[in-house]
Amino acid sequence: MFTRRTMAKFAAFAPLLASNAYAATPGRTAGSAPALEVERRSLDELHKAAIAEGGKLVVYGGGDIPNGAAGMEQAFAKRFPGVTARILIDRSKYQGVRIDNQLELDALQCDVAHVLAWQYYDRWKANGELLAYKPLGWDAVYPDFKDPDGMITSVAIYAFSSLINKSKIAENEAPFDALDFLNPKLKGQIALTYPQDDDSILYQFERIVAEHGWDYIEKLIEQDVIWNRGSGITRRRVENGEAAVSFTTSGPIVANPKGPTQFLLPKTGSFLSWAHPGAIFRRAKHPAAAKLYMSWLLSEENQGTKRSWSVREDMPPPEGMEPIFAYKTYPIHFREFLRDRARIETFRDQLEQYIGPMQGENPTKVEGVFPEGRA
Repeated sequence: MFTRRTMAKFAAFAPLLASNAYAATPGRTAGSAPALEVERRSLDELHKAAIAEGGKLVVYGGGDIPNGAAGMEQAFAKRFPGVTARILIDRSKYQGVRIDNQLELDALQCDVAHVLAWQYYDRWKANGELLAYKPLGWDAVYPDFKDPDGMITSVAIYAFSSLINKSKIAENEAPFDALDFLNPKLKGQIALTYPQDDDSILYQFERIVAEHGWDYIEKLIEQDVIWNRGSGITRRRVENGEAAVSFTTSGPIVANPKGPTQFLLPKTGSFLSWAHPGAIFRRAKHPAAAKLYMSWLLSEENQGTKRSWSVREDMPPPEGMEPIFAYKTYPIHFREFLRDRARIETFRDQLEQYIGPMQGENPTKVEGVFPEGRA
């Protein structure tokens, strides 16, 4: 699966992986726990255990599209009849504090969380709130994308880069790198997500400022940017033609020839990617269903779709592409950025002086400590 060139790039990246290994995460000490075996039961066996438990599952997921996991709920129910999953989607920053509050009240509603908030997982693990579990396929997950104690396992890889509306701009005129977005021809055609509202977008802007300076932000604002709360809303604006381009959202890594958009990787710069973490809570009300869900997420039927890169080393990359570490992208750096809250707060406040305060409500419209009632 790996070419000689890919392996050379991966080898060059290996010291960075090792230096940021989970062994250094809070709550992890040498010899702190005996080795935990990887799940040996099949998905069918896990399915039977989940039905015997009651056939229910509650997941808190990160995202900014209302009811954004409806498709996943349906796919899970179809694959595992008799087990119903409710996957509540909200911004990761809100899910993290929501779970914190529920834990303090001893009224945890979710069994599993997969949100973009590494700092929360670190603390939940250190406080003994996570269940040690190594799902089916865990041993094939890239070492740096999982906790060796089995508390945290990444379940997907996401990436943000240039996204264009094919009917509004040709690929040979598309912006691939940050400086390309300053082209006067794109004025009024750029949709972006508020960086002060989303740590992933904030990280993109920090890297841009580090490389091009604050002058870049001033010039970008002069492009009459269409600002949005939520990367999903940004993507929809490009899809429906309200805007021509963006660099603060995701898209299909392998373009659908009949689809309205195309996802482009930079020609010279780097792009944002991250391994999305998932975990089961020790106080989960439906641990059997939670184990089924995590094993299903890591299964070949999910990880081998080729829609994006896999967190598993044994799964091929999207067609025509190389494994994630062959590219100029830094999922490990991003994880460390998320953990440095003082750094984030300082840069967020600086950036807001240029962009101004956010406008609009939380796009998911999910509210409260118990958004679906206290069970």
